[in-house]
Amino acid sequence: MTARPENAHQARLLRLLRDNGSNSRAQLGDLVDLSRSKLAVEVDRLLETGLVVADGLAPSRGGRRSHNIRLAPTLRFLGVDIGATSIDVAVTNAELEVLGHLNQPMDVREGPVAVFEQVLSMAAKLRASGLAEGFDGAGIGVPGPVRFPEGVPVAPPIMPGWDGFPVREALSQELGCPVMVDNDVNLMAMGEMHAGVARSVGDFLCVKIGTGIGCGIVAGGEVHRGVTGSAGDIGHIQVEPEGRACVCGNRGCLEAHFSGAALAGDAEQAAREGRSAHLAARLETAERLTAEDVSAAAAAGDPVALELIRAGGKRLGQVIAGLVSFFNPGLVVIGGGVTGLGHTLLASVRTQVYRQSLPLATGNLPIVLGELGPAAGAIGAARLISDHVFSPA
Repeated sequence: MTARPENAHQARLLRLLRDNGSNSRAQLGDLVDLSRSKLAVEVDRLLETGLVVADGLAPSRGGRRSHNIRLAPTLRFLGVDIGATSIDVAVTNAELEVLGHLNQPMDVREGPVAVFEQVLSMAAKLRASGLAEGFDGAGIGVPGPVRFPEGVPVAPPIMPGWDGFPVREALSQELGCPVMVDNDVNLMAMGEMHAGVARSVGDFLCVKIGTGIGCGIVAGGEVHRGVTGSAGDIGHIQVEPEGRACVCGNRGCLEAHFSGAALAGDAEQAAREGRSAHLAARLETAERLTAEDVSAAAAAGDPVALELIRAGGKRLGQVIAGLVSFFNPGLVVIGGGVTGLGHTLLASVRTQVYRQSLPLATGNLPIVLGELGPAAGAIGAARLISDHVFSPA
């Protein structure tokens, strides 16, 4: 079992080394509120645990040269991002640099047993490639609500068979390491905060548009999950009274009108009705259309595809505008599979938010696409488990 820090001071030092890399004792002393003697004691104790190692001498600051320390180079975290239609698995070092990354198609509706067999197979491939002898912790993201303290999905609308499944307990036994579980969009937000577009922002929204729609809420540099873990479930905010039926059992939800699945359905209808020659030609060669097909049609100038994206962006923008007025974030990040729709979607969302929200909230509000793409969730999962490992036992 991987050692854990003994107290909050050691935890703070470990997280600083994770986020900033190798550092000298003198520089660490500048960042934490500890006397030189107390800092020396805590660093020496961390060296004894094997969580950190000596890393040579630091450049002189005018006196005696200080020693550098860094997180142990043998530490390995596993980040797993389970989406509705695919799985991303990554191995990172202690600084959360991705050492290896695999992606496989997988339908989450096949149930937890089949999905986790795939996850374990992918983890074994990464181990066999020489990237890790074992894992010091694993973070898991799932596309539905999670009761965070227990690591258990709760009535996830697009995940039949997952309700109450003990994800954390089952995978911890299989992997032989600590496991933490969270909603996939929360992990995307953590990934973008650690290594993506939100690195310097403490208060932001991260909207994921895939098969479903969710929102990660980061306040003061921490993910806000709410009392039961369901904060950010914006896909089931009503945008059309008496609108389409949604998988959640209600009608008119944002997810029913603009998500990857909804967009693909609207595109297929347009193709069958003869309103788009481009989409109709694509449907002839494929059994089903996808959001990627709509993106390709829009890039080719297809007016129907462009209108579908603009209409969806307007509905999404209506919901985000309400969130912006309520939360007053410093940034809105849009990620997920539908971000292939790119700047057409972004322009529509921005127009609606800037038009609908108060100028005080939007005057300096960037609305941008995520930087990390499909790796965001896996990096966020590694960040989640590192937060746990780098906290007092």
